Amino acid sequence: MAITEAEMHTRTLRPGNIRFRFWRPGPFVFLLPTLASIGAIAIYPVLLGLWLSFRDTTLSSPTDTFIGLANYGQIVSDSQFWNAWTHTIQFTAASTLLETLFGLMIALVLAEQFRGRGIVRAAMLVPWAIPTVVTSKMFGWLFDGQNGIVNYLLRFVGLIQHNIDWIGSPDFALGTIIIADVWKTTPFMGLLLLAGLQTIPSSLAEASVIDGANAWQHFWYVKLPLLTPTLLIASMFRALDAFRIFDLVYVLTGGGPADATEVLSTLTYKQLFSALQVGYGSALATTMFITEIVIAVIFGVFLLRKMREVGQ
Repeated sequence: MAITEAEMHTRTLRPGNIRFRFWRPGPFVFLLPTLASIGAIAIYPVLLGLWLSFRDTTLSSPTDTFIGLANYGQIVSDSQFWNAWTHTIQFTAASTLLETLFGLMIALVLAEQFRGRGIVRAAMLVPWAIPTVVTSKMFGWLFDGQNGIVNYLLRFVGLIQHNIDWIGSPDFALGTIIIADVWKTTPFMGLLLLAGLQTIPSSLAEASVIDGANAWQHFWYVKLPLLTPTLLIASMFRALDAFRIFDLVYVLTGGGPADATEVLSTLTYKQLFSALQVGYGSALATTMFITEIVIAVIFGVFLLRKMREVGQ
């Protein structure tokens, strides 16, 4: 009777017919180092922060007791939190909207054929490649209230009569930060949208021209509907990144003047590393994390609906 391969592997040792049974690891075993690294770097800090948010942990004193939802109750009644939350939402909405619009315009231009297009594409990425700290210092000099070139140009064309303290004024500081972020991150949005435009078949453009559509009609009825899923994905990535803005605000204004540019990241940093309130700071960080989940879910719902409409 023929012996199957499975029987040969499981047969016991016999004289003259020695068979060894070796353990063969599955492909999941090779993922264990990667999963362990992700767990140590990403999952463990999130769980630890969530646990600390339920405790009254302070590094300046031996206080470390479980207080349940007391930290979250303090957040609800904390005017500093709502001030920072409002600024964060304003910054996220304004920067995402402007960067998406400008990025779309740049992508539409770069998608056309013209001489020197490769050089223009490479030059477009320069602002995005500059470190954020460098961008912050550069815009600090440009918008300096005394010797900044922005005030000089505005006075030269007659738009203002006196210098404006762009960074030191509560009325203009947040807008200045938004301008700096739009200048730096618009190339990233343009790059994503350019990739989306290149997936649209050229045959559709030829068909629309044959049907008599002009440039605006071709964009509005052909390109934009097919580009909408890419627009939503790029906007979601940018909104999630903008919501946790820290370095640009910290270097340029530090959250001032008079908390006019305080965002959730800088407020959390001050609670954790200046006030040493680990429990309350962890609750702030958890609140940021939950808000980002809500933003991602909202974008995800619209994205699924749009993908069903275009049949993707």
